[in-house]
Amino acid sequence: MPVSGLQHVPHLPDDAGKQTKRDFTSDQEVRWCPGCGDYVILAAVQSFLPELGLQRENIVFVSGIGCSSRFPYYLDTYGMHSIHGRAPAIATGLATSRPDLSVWVVTGDGDALSIGGNHLIHALRRNVNLTILLFNNQIYGLTKGQYSPTSRVGQVTKSSPLGSVDAPFNPVSLALGAEATFVARAMESDRDELKAVLKAAAEHRGTALVEIYQNCPIFNDGAFEVLKDRSQQEARIVRLRAGEAITVGAEDDRKVLVRQGSGVMKFVSEAEAETGEKGAVVVHDPALDDPSQAFQISRLDSPEMTHVPMGVFRQVSRPTYDDLVRAQVSGAVDAAGGPAGDEDLAELLRGRDTWTVG
Repeated sequence: MPVSGLQHVPHLPDDAGKQTKRDFTSDQEVRWCPGCGDYVILAAVQSFLPELGLQRENIVFVSGIGCSSRFPYYLDTYGMHSIHGRAPAIATGLATSRPDLSVWVVTGDGDALSIGGNHLIHALRRNVNLTILLFNNQIYGLTKGQYSPTSRVGQVTKSSPLGSVDAPFNPVSLALGAEATFVARAMESDRDELKAVLKAAAEHRGTALVEIYQNCPIFNDGAFEVLKDRSQQEARIVRLRAGEAITVGAEDDRKVLVRQGSGVMKFVSEAEAETGEKGAVVVHDPALDDPSQAFQISRLDSPEMTHVPMGVFRQVSRPTYDDLVRAQVSGAVDAAGGPAGDEDLAELLRGRDTWTVG
């Protein structure tokens, strides 16, 4: 049984009343553009947090810079609106020094993947006990419509009037490449799926990254419209369910994902999948130690959104950075016979690894 990411975080006492969305809603006026997808995500998080049963003073949201980074103001928990791209670094220090906290990072595709790219990658590879929500609207919203690291090639924006020539990041592929222990994707308009993914991410011990597709109605309206269009959803969205074959499409036109002899994955008709001639049926297993299959599944996605996997890609257990650091410090203190005093500190500062200058 995996160790819960919330095992050290104080829960509400048994005689405490039941928490509601109102308990996690601050008195600050929510200020995003009308129709922004952030409103939906905020409402989902405020509704979901009571289900964790945690004391509010033991929950912290750390954000960087961007529209999404206003999140801490709107939640009645502790929070910090930090520095552009550096939220994972600040949250790492907090999670390492305070195991009694549930630490969340709220970031956007620009904040996390541009100036904050290295901080995000290292938090993922270190497996710090954090839950990272990456809002992806494929644009810079706060600074008024420049292309971002997830914008499509050819996208016309204020900073690319002739069309962007940058190849976009796939955040899920990036996270899996860094061997993150929990990686998922959801869409802001699918409240039930979003809340289910958030719950799994919060309970995971280690770095959990959830990419959330979110519409920017001002600078990139309709970026995910084909996925929200009910007439196209079934043909495009690939629902990932552990232990089940990966399929897409309506019942009368369902396609099944197979792995061919070369290792390439592709969708074929159910009839072709049953014969086995086109390849072996791919059964989703997010608990595989090797992230290769999850990575291949993430590559089914494309800027055209022909097939977009949604759900939990990977969920494995591995020692966390913060647990290992605390154990190392505790071991060093025990070996020294107890906490270091002033004399020990002075000896350390004046030890052999110092030089006299002048």
